[in-house]
Amino acid sequence: MRKSSVFSLFGSKQELQLAALEGAVEQFTDEVWGPVAGERPGLPRLLALCDRWLAYHERGAMPGGCFLTTATVEYDARPGPLRDAVARTMQRWFGVLEREVATAIEAGDLPADTNERDVAFQLNALAAAASYGFQLSRDPEVFAVARRSMRTALAPG
Repeated sequence: MRKSSVFSLFGSKQELQLAALEGAVEQFTDEVWGPVAGERPGLPRLLALCDRWLAYHERGAMPGGCFLTTATVEYDARPGPLRDAVARTMQRWFGVLEREVATAIEAGDLPADTNERDVAFQLNALAAAASYGFQLSRDPEVFAVARRSMRTALAPG
């Protein structure tokens, strides 16, 4: 199929990119968040989320690595609707992570002085590093390193 034929289905290259972002977010949500939503709130659900997140990347759900990491790096400095959509998506994801960390604090699974934003940042950075680290090296050990590092970030006290 010709590139112009694909664009014509969406109206423009930008609409195609926005649809691809929406599809990637939906797939990630279905495969990472959905399966753990019923876990016990607190540290058990947060750890299950981290495991699903890394497994999603490990099994190559997106052949080029983490779609959102790639989109964030590619569009962070490009003003426009695509950058704005990526920024909103990442804000929502960080919100999910921060709420999950807060739930773990409230459950007594993490110390009361834990900073939700810091932990959400660390978890996202580790998952992104595992994704691009694997893409560059093809060494599956990066996922084990990320798992250990996530558990260290979530260690109670």
